[in-house]
Amino acid sequence: MTTTAPRLGTALARLLILAAALLGTLLAGAAPASAHAALTGSDPKDGAVVATAPKEVNLTFSEQVAMSADSIRVLDPAGRRADTGEIRDLCSGSIVRYGVELRAGLPDGTYTVAWQTVSADSHPIAGAFTFSIGAPSATSVALPDREPGGGLVGALYGIARYLSYAGFAVLVGGGAFVLVCWPRGAGVRPVQRTVVRAWLTLTGATLVMLLLRNPYTGSGELSDAFDLAGLKSVLETKTGAALTSRLLLLGAAALFVAVLFGSYTRRTDPKEKKDLVFGLGIGGAVVATGIAGTWALAEHASTGIQPGIAMPVDILHLLAVAAWLGGLTVLLVALYRAPSVERAAVERFSKVAFASVAVLAATGLYQSWRQVGSWSALTGTRYGQLLLVKVGLMAVLVGIAWISRRWTRRLADLPPAEGEEWGAEGIVGTAGAEDAEGTKNGEASGTDEGSGTTGASGTDEVSGAAPVVDPERAAQLARQRAAVATARRKRERDADPERSGLRRSVLTEAAVAVVLLVVTTVLTATEPGRTEEEAGRSTAASGPAAVPDRPVDIRLPFDTGGVDGKGVVRLSLDPGRTGANGLHLYVERPDGKPLDVPEIKVALTLEAKDVGPLPVAPDRIQAGHWSASGVQIPMSGEWRIQVTVRTSDIDQTTIDKNVKIG
Repeated sequence: MTTTAPRLGTALARLLILAAALLGTLLAGAAPASAHAALTGSDPKDGAVVATAPKEVNLTFSEQVAMSADSIRVLDPAGRRADTGEIRDLCSGSIVRYGVELRAGLPDGTYTVAWQTVSADSHPIAGAFTFSIGAPSATSVALPDREPGGGLVGALYGIARYLSYAGFAVLVGGGAFVLVCWPRGAGVRPVQRTVVRAWLTLTGATLVMLLLRNPYTGSGELSDAFDLAGLKSVLETKTGAALTSRLLLLGAAALFVAVLFGSYTRRTDPKEKKDLVFGLGIGGAVVATGIAGTWALAEHASTGIQPGIAMPVDILHLLAVAAWLGGLTVLLVALYRAPSVERAAVERFSKVAFASVAVLAATGLYQSWRQVGSWSALTGTRYGQLLLVKVGLMAVLVGIAWISRRWTRRLADLPPAEGEEWGAEGIVGTAGAEDAEGTKNGEASGTDEGSGTTGASGTDEVSGAAPVVDPERAAQLARQRAAVATARRKRERDADPERSGLRRSVLTEAAVAVVLLVVTTVLTATEPGRTEEEAGRSTAASGPAAVPDRPVDIRLPFDTGGVDGKGVVRLSLDPGRTGANGLHLYVERPDGKPLDVPEIKVALTLEAKDVGPLPVAPDRIQAGHWSASGVQIPMSGEWRIQVTVRTSDIDQTTIDKNVKIG
């Protein structure tokens, strides 16, 4: 029965365009690698105005971070250091908090808190906020606009990260494909080159990441990649230890590759080969697991909830990805470059790929729950959106794999074509028969049909004289016959619709796998949805107010539009918590001098609970100073404070600000 191979060229192009569009939509406006730990709180809070200088500044994070001496800097309005430079560890239980002491006698004004550190999953994070002592002021502090882990160094580090994943997949998956599915492939030169290049890629990418680690998490300057002091500090970190361990394990992987493509291919005794396969299988599994563990121990799986379960799951996930995508890559190379691939090898890989997909589904489901945590984070965070793209690409990949399985079954149902030989593994191909025929008809007799010249061991048919040995001519004839045989095998192979269909479907799988690997790499550099939602809730809950048991101090500029109608109201609510509070208002001109106004009123509203507005009528104490005692705050929450200022009989305005009280 003649079967027609589906034309997948146009479908492949459309599929790649669609995948690129989906990827571009999500990545076009992407910032550099975003934080995986998040700042969830600070004391003082961002924008707070406090009456007296605090003794220290504290920062609270969503997960553990690595702090250095300069991780937290407090700068005064002139840009000078206002802290002592001594980082204090204030962590307690699950609360991750660090602080830095401030110098004594700090003057009033606006202070800038700049921080930069590395999260527990190896990604650099940074940020800045301001608070004011007494009243806000102008500040000359200029913070760098470069995102942590961005710029040229960030781009190079991201490329190296992607290449390391790709090299790992092809190295591990290619070795497994040869050992488990296609032992004869150990002697095929294109397969050997593919696996060796994967080892070189993974080794080179790991070295680049190790050198770039210092500028990636610090200055961002490429020249710092060769700073020996910085490299030494990197080696003392968890990520540095993981990269160093990976290099050591790659030394063992080099030995595995050398034995697989060297000693193993030269063995002829079946028992020796079987023993060597067993040893290579055990050793290769240990090395592959160890290399996968260098990612699990240093990145997402090592932090957050359930790290003891997450790390083994992450290792299984990486190994399943390698077995599927790496094996797929080597199969693709074999289908296009090798003389023939036994159908039994394709069938065995199909079973390996099916088992890998099952492992990926189970481990991926757990990882998704762990990193996303809620349906809202799945659709409302960047991590969740990328995860949905990854799931979609996986579904496409599984669909194409199903088509490949159909082609494989058709191969298995076909009888051997004329000129092919049945071997222990299925179709051996026509190479052996052709070579034998060439030896019998050509190389053994050495006769060049049509020239009448004598070969290596023939007779001269024209004269009947003794044979003339011409080694150079015999070698030339052998090369010609080998070239003709190779061309014939290629024509026969390309004319086989089943093999052509299998090659095209596997090529499509590989193309989608490349895009899938890009999405996975970006996913590892994106803040998990669970962390992003927690940080968002913490940010929304925090307001520009001091902490409980400190006065709520805010500054409200106003302009009534009349003569002498511009100024500032400084409001202080003491102690800034539920219950009775004292209220003081200071009305000042733009130059800071007191402004005497005819009337000022205050109202407080807690919109979340439908409380208020609660009116407050302060008494005039002196020019520019108004006060009220016993101001009741019935419950804690984010209150809106409205201040109405009247500067003449007809000129007045109302200004407001939200503050968190209690």
